[in-house]
Amino acid sequence: MNYSRTDLSTEEMLLVNSEVEKKKRSLVVAYLLWFFLSGFGAHRFYFKKTGSAIAMLALTILSTALTVILIGVFGFVILGIWVLVDAFLMPGWQQREVEAIERETIESLKTRSERQAAF
Repeated sequence: MNYSRTDLSTEEMLLVNSEVEKKKRSLVVAYLLWFFLSGFGAHRFYFKKTGSAIAMLALTILSTALTVILIGVFGFVILGIWVLVDAFLMPGWQQREVEAIERETIESLKTRSERQAAF
């Protein structure tokens, strides 16, 4: 069953907000990882986007190795564009994470209250 924030009491809303604040990832940390370690995909690892983080890391390693042969410049251009785009995507990642945490917490609250009502 799908519940929303409008189905919650004030106390339940406070609990949901508390859970979100405890579990969500910090944008400040994400941007620091992006700024200092973006070529290694650190900000993507932080947001649990492991597959694309590994791809970014592999592209960095391959481009670095190929730069010695003067072919990897293209890889660095792609990586630079990718990193720049990620800077604008991170707030959306955090928002989707917050929404998921809210949904999980609301479902948990409602399931718990339905069990208690059954007794």
